[in-house]
Amino acid sequence: MLFVGAGRHQRRALSRVKELGVRLVAVDKNPDAPGLGLADVSEVVDVLDVPAVIEVGRRHGVDGVLTYAADRAVPVVAAVAEALGLPGIGTETAHLMTNKIAMRRQLAEAGVPQPRFAAVRTLHEARAAAGSVGFPAVLKPADSAGQRGLFLCHSLDDVERHLHASLVQSIEQEAILESYHEGLEVNGLLVLRDGEPVVVTLSDRRRPPGRGFGVAIAHVYPSTLFGDALEEVRRTGVHTVKALGLRDGIAYPQVLWSEDGVARLVEVAARIPAGQMDSVARYGVGVDLIEIALAQALGRPVPDDLVVPKTQQPMAISFLTAKPGPLPTGKLVRVSGLERVESFPGVVEAELYFQEGETIRPVQLDGDRRGYVIALGATNLDAVERAESAARLLDVEVGAA
Repeated sequence: MLFVGAGRHQRRALSRVKELGVRLVAVDKNPDAPGLGLADVSEVVDVLDVPAVIEVGRRHGVDGVLTYAADRAVPVVAAVAEALGLPGIGTETAHLMTNKIAMRRQLAEAGVPQPRFAAVRTLHEARAAAGSVGFPAVLKPADSAGQRGLFLCHSLDDVERHLHASLVQSIEQEAILESYHEGLEVNGLLVLRDGEPVVVTLSDRRRPPGRGFGVAIAHVYPSTLFGDALEEVRRTGVHTVKALGLRDGIAYPQVLWSEDGVARLVEVAARIPAGQMDSVARYGVGVDLIEIALAQALGRPVPDDLVVPKTQQPMAISFLTAKPGPLPTGKLVRVSGLERVESFPGVVEAELYFQEGETIRPVQLDGDRRGYVIALGATNLDAVERAESAARLLDVEVGAA
């Protein structure tokens, strides 16, 4: 198996694939990427250099190609699979799933509820877009992830001020302006087999106010929505992945339920998402998304027993962040207490992402999350309370940044 990307967030997937008895060839442009050491063969290659990644796959005679939690690697994986005659989602579908403008246009044709939108490359286009989209609005790169280049804009001045910062995060130097809507965001995890989606989980995605409004600071399963509202969210997620042409793969639709009774598609991805989302499926319903993704990358059938939920366990993931999270801001001097966190009732997993000397910043990007706590509970709210209480047991000392 050729694994594209071997950073910190890919380590668990790499380890799991190894546990399943697969020989791994991993590529990453960072020679110090922590996942490279987990592979049988590792090569330092820019994962966005499609010809170079194809050459690695061809040279090692791989049987499949896979990525995990890396949106920009999705089109690369699709292109490598096509070039080597391996199973994949196809380059056209990969483009629709990773380019927000192409995605929005396709969903508009299919009648999927979504925000108003307009493509933006220049200040002139930004002014026209603002007139059609209105305010408040969200400005973001057309082909990026991790909340990079994402801004909430309340006026044309805001758009003009932030446009360059969004454009530089885009490979295609293109941004998108979308109408902003308040509401509860629900993450879906879906498995598609021969075009038929199975909804594995629907969980709440909690976000902070202010500059980091797009960053998930907690995942809560099951969702606190119920009845007709949750069914509308499910319907929008299913409609989305079908409209974008995904037939075999894992999909991650993010749907916003607003007080106007509309479930709008915010984002969608064709991969196992980052932010420990595979743990929602693993702990919440007993479904191993990595095993499913591996089978599909090898062109093997995915039986029902891999997809159908085996349990219904309320759980929550609380990320370690600065306010509203428990971490102070500043340069990390020392941290202790992880063992207290791990032994707190209901906690099943916890990890820290930071080291002494690093700077803890206010929440703006996904990268400002510095660890997580996963807890189980009798109810979803009980699980959240346990995860957050455990996180507060860390002792974190900081100095001036």
